[in-house]
Amino acid sequence: MATTISTPDPTLFQGAAWYYARYRSRYPQALFDLLADLFNLDSTERLLDLGCGAGLVAIPFSNRFAEVVAIDPDAEMLQEAQAEAKTLDINHIRRIQDRAESISPELGQFRLATFGRSFHWMQRELVLEKLSPLLSEGGGIAILKTGDDPWNSSLPWKQAAIATVKRWLGERRRTGQAGKGVWKNLEVPHEEVLASKFVQQKTFDLTFEKTWTVDSYLGYLYSTAFALPSFFGSDREKFEADLKESLLAVEPSGHFTEELTASALVAWK
Repeated sequence: MATTISTPDPTLFQGAAWYYARYRSRYPQALFDLLADLFNLDSTERLLDLGCGAGLVAIPFSNRFAEVVAIDPDAEMLQEAQAEAKTLDINHIRRIQDRAESISPELGQFRLATFGRSFHWMQRELVLEKLSPLLSEGGGIAILKTGDDPWNSSLPWKQAAIATVKRWLGERRRTGQAGKGVWKNLEVPHEEVLASKFVQQKTFDLTFEKTWTVDSYLGYLYSTAFALPSFFGSDREKFEADLKESLLAVEPSGHFTEELTASALVAWK
């Protein structure tokens, strides 16, 4: 299977944008500095951010580029990105509501294309086929993630959080289709897909510390495709109370610290 979902699904992050912009882990600035060094960025090039979401890559990385083109199919995500960019007085990001699979030469040339927690949702081979001609000589792509997925975590408080989600939504991890879809792991890893179009690739890792509260972790859960607020319906307040009780039973202080790994899978044309 090329993606975790078989067809485009407008409900995938429906209602998540407000929470995504405020509670998703941010990438450390050092990761953007590393990419800038790898691609010799001098603020004259262009960035293409695919599956840009609420702008968690496009906005903090924008100071390294003359122009950023940020594409996402979710209008609410783009609205959150626009609001934050306006607050920060960033005016050289062009936002386009569309799927990554629809990119074309009309967008022009780019030094770098980024995917922040988004490549696995796409028809990866098709996206790379269309993306390759848009990258300038010496350019490439970077697939970013922060390693904060709680489903396979060994941390007791994260296990408690997922156990609570399961009590209210069932054992199977939901994904899209208005809560009726089921998560499927990728059968072909990103590295194998990239090898068809890029001659060189390497993964870079940076560790950083992240601290959560009960409220911020609830916000994180509501930003995910597996625990959208709408999934809980009229039971939402009961779920929130259950989550709070479960987390505080593990850590009465209500503060939860973890070490995350921000990674960039980088491939050069």
